[in-house]
Amino acid sequence: MKRILSVVMTLSLAMGFTTGCAAVKRLNVGRTAASLLISDEQEEQLGRQVKQELEQKEKIKYLEDPVVVEYVRTVSSRILQQANRDRQGVKWKVNVIDDPKTVNAFATPGGYLYVYTGLLLAAENEAELAGVMGHEAGHVTGRHSAQAMMLQYGEQALIEAALGKSKGTVTQIAAGLAGNGVGLAFSRGNETEADDLGANYTSAVGYDPRGLVTFFQKLAAKEGKTSAVMKWLSTHPPSAERVQHLNGYIAENRLSGSDLGADRLAPIKQRLKK
Repeated sequence: MKRILSVVMTLSLAMGFTTGCAAVKRLNVGRTAASLLISDEQEEQLGRQVKQELEQKEKIKYLEDPVVVEYVRTVSSRILQQANRDRQGVKWKVNVIDDPKTVNAFATPGGYLYVYTGLLLAAENEAELAGVMGHEAGHVTGRHSAQAMMLQYGEQALIEAALGKSKGTVTQIAAGLAGNGVGLAFSRGNETEADDLGANYTSAVGYDPRGLVTFFQKLAAKEGKTSAVMKWLSTHPPSAERVQHLNGYIAENRLSGSDLGADRLAPIKQRLKK
């Protein structure tokens, strides 16, 4: 118990830094602390409960077209192979939600990734889809869920959940995640790290790492016109600063990749429009 309390104090202090090297330290400390606060097994249990909440209470409908589902999982599998290098032991599960009016994707603890058909229709090419999936995978590899849960539900509640002493808390967290349908309220630092990880993952398998940037810009151009259906945009604001950072990160780390895959996504979008 003392060890967990010490970790929480370290994480809390680390969250206080905001710039320069301190920001890097915050992310590293946060990830280490989160790994001690909640185990892989507990994250898997939580993710499974969230899935049940989504299916039973939120009544989400999964896409039944095997061609489209296999396509999304094939694209994702290349990204997730890279993510496994940062965090081993995650048993990824990719789900496609049949909702063409919702542009959204989110990740929950345990490696559960969800993408709406509306996002597939909004993406111009495969690199943009890969960028979004890489970003969401980055939230999982970065252990951002445990960090966000501590801030949202309180240190003591998360400690008890991590120690297996409060199933009710885990159920409450699962219900909250399922209820808002967009995942946890990640910090600005978490979002930045997920952006960077997504760029790394996509570049590593040959995609243009700027896919996430162009997707941000595309949604930003539509903001205000169809904002009611763009849940991903509401939780991932494509600020000029964010786009500038990601472009700078790609240049500084010399991330390369030219595969856009527009020709591969086009027939998938046609199937969804039928």
